[in-house]
Amino acid sequence: MDLNNLEKVLASEPKYRLKQAREAIFKSFISNWDEATFFSKDLREKLNAECPLKINAEVLVSKEEDSVKAKITLKDDLQIESVLMRHKDGRNTVCVSCQVGCPLGCLFCATGKMGFKRNLTTDEILEQVILFERLCKVTNVTFMGMGEPFLNYDNVLKAVKILNDKDFFNIGARSISISTAGIIEGIEKLIKEGMSREAGSRVAGQINLAISLHAPNDKLRSQLMPINKKYPLAEVLKAVDDYIKKTKRKVMFEYVLIDGVNDSEKCAKELAGIMRKKLYFVNLILYNPTGTFRQSSTKQVEKFKKILEKEKINFVQRYRFGDDIQAACGQFATNK
Repeated sequence: MDLNNLEKVLASEPKYRLKQAREAIFKSFISNWDEATFFSKDLREKLNAECPLKINAEVLVSKEEDSVKAKITLKDDLQIESVLMRHKDGRNTVCVSCQVGCPLGCLFCATGKMGFKRNLTTDEILEQVILFERLCKVTNVTFMGMGEPFLNYDNVLKAVKILNDKDFFNIGARSISISTAGIIEGIEKLIKEGMSREAGSRVAGQINLAISLHAPNDKLRSQLMPINKKYPLAEVLKAVDDYIKKTKRKVMFEYVLIDGVNDSEKCAKELAGIMRKKLYFVNLILYNPTGTFRQSSTKQVEKFKKILEKEKINFVQRYRFGDDIQAACGQFATNK
């Protein structure tokens, strides 16, 4: 898809044609302009040639049919992955990628082993949602796929605004989440944008912010996530506290449990020590195999959770989606 061409192709048409075209893409989610029968045959042919709607994707469905993974090939033949998660309560969440690969190199993440190729354009981010909208009504979007959202800030925020726009996807701001490894400048930009009175900026102050934490101290976090050397825990938490002060929004901290690495009782107590704040919320994630570590045992996970409960820490254990099709948290990767 190349939606940038849309305005150019319709430049000589009446203005309402552009509105019709956008509604066809973002409301009716057509996959071929031949479906837009309100356009002339010649215009449909021109649009198919210069602004095609085909998305080049391979799709895999999990055994439980609660998740669908898509491997999308982009115009330059690079590939990305995204996944649709179907929740029992009726929500349909798309986990989107924002980069081809990732420059951060977190040891527990398959994407980090790919290295970094390039940022995705806004259209390439939206294309992932459009693909799944053609299958079902998407209710939630999370930026937790391949890449670090705040290293592609402008394109990600532009995509967020379009996802929220009632004339496009009309997805509620509080149904959109961005996860960062702790890029402080990105958090600060989000605060500033959320406080702005400019049209479209308010959504930035309403979306959900998540922090990839995964360790309760700098030494261990730096081993697992090299980015911690640049953005140590104390500075990340200070930025989060400023975000909470300005937005009054709860912040989620993601913590993947890895056998013998960060799942000890000592780690649980350390985690409780830094998570004891009213609007902090911990999301425990079972490690999904990427060839490096092992998943924590059920017994150890329960010990970890009991300590958090005793310390009155707000937490939940994330439901696992798509591990049988390599679509679970940390498993996104491609060969290209």
